[in-house]
Amino acid sequence: MNRLILTLASSFLIISLFSSCEKKEPKVPNEEEVITTLTYTLTPDGGGTAVVFSFQDLDGDGGNDPVLTNGTLAANQTYTGNLVLLNEIESPAGNINEEIIAEAEDHQFFFQSSLSDVSVAYTDQDANGNPLGLATTLTTGNAGTGTLTLVLRHEPSKNATGVANGDITNAGGETDIEVTFSLDVQ
Repeated sequence: MNRLILTLASSFLIISLFSSCEKKEPKVPNEEEVITTLTYTLTPDGGGTAVVFSFQDLDGDGGNDPVLTNGTLAANQTYTGNLVLLNEIESPAGNINEEIIAEAEDHQFFFQSSLSDVSVAYTDQDANGNPLGLATTLTTGNAGTGTLTLVLRHEPSKNATGVANGDITNAGGETDIEVTFSLDVQ
């Protein structure tokens, strides 16, 4: 009888342990995008030749310097802007835009110009109506020279003050890529 009670108690204990254990899947962190190439194409409204700003760094941080192509914009002109980001370490090159669009709520581009007469407006948005920045409108004013910096933030606080208008000050998050181009407006 003692042996039967001991066997039943052991069986109950084992069943209780297995039924109370819940298998948890490991959480895989979201890997950062590998971005080797950024191209910002600005097409003048009303026609004309597109101006292409590009950044390419095939060997990543360190090693060789990135290759930058700067551009000259016309004064008092509006441009339609389109960004393309690639991972050219892969063959064929991986299109990072697809990942950014799929995770649009977790990404936002910011555009900062040292020229007060250059402004950038968002023309695309995520599912929540917040700006993304792969598609933009860039408007120039008077002639001048300066810089144009493009920053892609991962997990910015899109509801923070000014962020929806392109102010990176309160955005937080992590920078996936930051590129500064020389800008000449004639």
